[in-house]
Amino acid sequence: MINGILNIYKEKGYTSHDVVARLRGMVGQKKIGHTGTLDPEAEGVLPVCLGRATKVCDMLTDKDKTYETVLLLGTSTDTQDITGRVLSEHSLDDPELPDGAVTEEKAESCIRGFIGEYDQIPPMYSALKVGGKKLYELAREGKTIERKSRKVMIYDIRIKDINLPRVRMEVKCSKGTYIRTLCHDIGEKLGCGGCMEKLLRTRVGQFSLDQSLKLAEVERIVHEGRTGEILMPTDSVFCDLEESRTKERFDVFGYNGNPLERKHLTGEIAGKSAEQLEDRRFRIYDSHRNFIGIYYYDRKKDRFRPEKMFLDREEG
Repeated sequence: MINGILNIYKEKGYTSHDVVARLRGMVGQKKIGHTGTLDPEAEGVLPVCLGRATKVCDMLTDKDKTYETVLLLGTSTDTQDITGRVLSEHSLDDPELPDGAVTEEKAESCIRGFIGEYDQIPPMYSALKVGGKKLYELAREGKTIERKSRKVMIYDIRIKDINLPRVRMEVKCSKGTYIRTLCHDIGEKLGCGGCMEKLLRTRVGQFSLDQSLKLAEVERIVHEGRTGEILMPTDSVFCDLEESRTKERFDVFGYNGNPLERKHLTGEIAGKSAEQLEDRRFRIYDSHRNFIGIYYYDRKKDRFRPEKMFLDREEG
């Protein structure tokens, strides 16, 4: 079985499910999962996990993300992007708009006002489930249901170009942020309406656009037998966490998922105080540096407990 993560460049027209299906055919294994849905018309970074790395899918979904998007002001749609049914259209020069005509200065000020935490209502055309049914399925049936707002964090918005009615901008945000909805909300606040015209995801955690590969490139590399060259190891996702190894005679404790004590480990962790270790997570390897899993420090018991295991027992 192939284990690891591929940094895929999802092209327009593909669903995230399509990408997984294509890769299953290429590498000949079923155990593959993606790390967060990208709309069919969106492009960009889509990390895909293979084999044991599928255990990290939910962790990658939680990572912060960066997008480049084009906001189209003056047009509102039912999907909050350019593919939807137009609900309203306004000229930005219209003095009858709630706050008067929209200028570049007004647009820029409004956009920057969204930096920080804000309550965002997920769109009806989304994959969120309510009562076991996806919202977009209900929307296609002509139904609209009440959705609870949730807090999202916009870390930064960098405006790259303004040529009204379009604004091209880079958005750095937390998990769960809908860029379509951000565009819609900006348009609502300006009083002219707005929707998303283009979307490119440029980063998911440490997975960046410049290192991503299109499916055709992956297919060629797999055919040439060079899959290992593009496969990122599972532990690379946790490169920001400090690492430690079990002493050889205690390797079996790690393989079996037992809590680990300081005396079981090598390196600096064993000598740190409880205050230095509290609320921290660590990469734990066996004595031969095979990745065992992620452990967190339990101050009450002064030991390290497994959060997620990645090494099969028979491999130990």
